[in-house]
Amino acid sequence: MQVWQAYQELLATKKFKRLTVKPGESLPIGEIQAMVISSDGAVINHPLPGAGQENASCKNAEQFPADQTENRRSLGTLITFGKLRILDLGDLTRDKEMELVCPIDKLGAIDIYIVSHHGWYQSNSRAFLNAIAPRVAIMDNGAKKGGTPSAWDIIEKSPRLENLWQLHFSEEGGAAHNVAPEFIANPEGPDAANYLELTAWPDGSFEVFNSRTQRAKRYPSH
Repeated sequence: MQVWQAYQELLATKKFKRLTVKPGESLPIGEIQAMVISSDGAVINHPLPGAGQENASCKNAEQFPADQTENRRSLGTLITFGKLRILDLGDLTRDKEMELVCPIDKLGAIDIYIVSHHGWYQSNSRAFLNAIAPRVAIMDNGAKKGGTPSAWDIIEKSPRLENLWQLHFSEEGGAAHNVAPEFIANPEGPDAANYLELTAWPDGSFEVFNSRTQRAKRYPSH
């Protein structure tokens, strides 16, 4: 409640402009195109350019009941920078994911997927991951938050995945459901606040830097 009151007081100063956006609208962010994919419980109605194919994974896909939390109202965006496509749907839940990819895939293939909901099972359905087929997934999980083994398996087995990066070693995942140490910013033990940094170029190439190892992996454009 204190945070909400502080937010209202900030808006009352009229120093900042608040945007209320709807699916299909674009956000004004310089040379980057940021299209709203989901907002306030709604998702885009029509396929994006290059998408619109039938998703074969939907035929035998699990059906999910409507989520009863506010997570289904998450603001989700598709960021396009040159040839690069980055998808961040916040905490959008599985029922809403299905509206995006079944029976028609409205999104198309993604280069970088910011893993929804910290990698919890309430998001990251198989039909969804098979549709977006990211090259790289970055999971902003905590040691005790996210990284559910069932969701981790789905992400790891998505069709085009080259690497999954994790912000923390997942205690829930254990030895079988965590990536190799070089792809984890914060391994087991005290949290050292290490980070993962994404750098991108308009030609579609990008790299992910691990501040703990001081090493980056470069991904050429496709």
